[in-house]
Amino acid sequence: MAENNFSLAATLQSMLEAKKYTSIRDVLVTMNPADVASVLEDMEEAKLPLLFRLLPKEEAAETFVEMEPELQELLIKGFSDVELKEVLDELYVDDAVDIVEEMPANVVKRILKAADPTMRREINEILRYPENSAGSMMTTEYVSLRPDMTVEQAILRIRRTGVDKETIYTCYVTKDRKILGIVTVKDLLLAPDDEMLISDLMTTNVISVNTSTDQEEVAQMLSKYNYLALPVVDNEERMVGIVTFDDAMDVMEDEATEDIEIMGGMTPSDKSYLRSTPLDLFRHRIPWLLLLMVSATFTGMIISHFENALAAQVVLTAFIPMLMDTGGNSGSQASVTVIRALSLGELEFSDLTSAIWKEVRTAVMCGCVLAVACFGKIMLVDHLLMHNPSVTPVVALVVCLALAITVLAAKVIGCLLPMLAKKIGFDPAVMASPFITTMVDAISLLVYFAIATSLLPM
Repeated sequence: MAENNFSLAATLQSMLEAKKYTSIRDVLVTMNPADVASVLEDMEEAKLPLLFRLLPKEEAAETFVEMEPELQELLIKGFSDVELKEVLDELYVDDAVDIVEEMPANVVKRILKAADPTMRREINEILRYPENSAGSMMTTEYVSLRPDMTVEQAILRIRRTGVDKETIYTCYVTKDRKILGIVTVKDLLLAPDDEMLISDLMTTNVISVNTSTDQEEVAQMLSKYNYLALPVVDNEERMVGIVTFDDAMDVMEDEATEDIEIMGGMTPSDKSYLRSTPLDLFRHRIPWLLLLMVSATFTGMIISHFENALAAQVVLTAFIPMLMDTGGNSGSQASVTVIRALSLGELEFSDLTSAIWKEVRTAVMCGCVLAVACFGKIMLVDHLLMHNPSVTPVVALVVCLALAITVLAAKVIGCLLPMLAKKIGFDPAVMASPFITTMVDAISLLVYFAIATSLLPM
């Protein structure tokens, strides 16, 4: 896809130089706005405004929404007031809010000045809701029907007002802004009688969310119930907007990206990788690296404490990396599984006991298999093939016992920490690989040296 975009960008560049503007427009109007945005991102910034102006108004607005904030800001600064108003008039309110949230203050002032009074009021209303809440991601543009309408009247209303709505498939039946039910366009088209009342056709079991509901929970609900949109109500149960599935997909992508970055030991970034400078990457990575480096000093302290034991049994040193790596990997497996279950709502803190018991049984099976395989490897490779006289069956037994116990401890810790983090209000991903690996490293060494000093002459 990237190669196609680069090739198309090069073609458009050639057509621009030849001033074949009509041909460029003919090419762009056949493309999806998301694809147009991808192509424009590969163009020279100086050529961007000209290409954007070649798009029809509606497609230009849809393309604008799909572009990166940096390019949006570049275009806005180059727009005349008339051009900016034309783009804003074609945007849905939630898209306009997303753009406003990404822009610097001087650009925001210009956007709000160019917006019509109704959109300006709706933008300001949505911006008042807490960040990452249902209220902050909703749109106020939805189809509202009255219960006393007939099917014919409802279809006529959709025809008259639907052009300005983000979605018209799901319509909401309200009275005094309270939700009474929902009816779909399919229900209206397949109704047996055009004079049938909406109150007789609507579904009254309506699932809604509050304006303060976390956006991740909203996305999960849309996924769970397979809805195209979810109504949003305020504290007085009045309907104030809807959250559509496309916004929920963006939230799920953002949340997944954030979790991956945190689990990898980085501060989440709003920029894509290619648009992040080395300085940006440095700022997001160095705090975690410093923290983990300091926390790893515990491992060094443990090794220093057992320095005499290592001097007496130098062969033990060779197996430390394997123990630490296996423990870290075991803990990461458990933590990733639990964090995923927590994010999908499959696991609650009340399930802690059963989750730990499950991980204990898993750890016993994994530990036994790893210990047997490790014992065979040590005796076959280290003892027989490499002819190392220091590697005795007792040494192999020490390593294997430490390995089995380390796997058990790692999986319990990998399960326990994310659930505790969730319980006290932290992101479970914070307790993923980096922290768990550091803790397991320390535990594996303590277990290793405890068993070694018990079974080997020191």
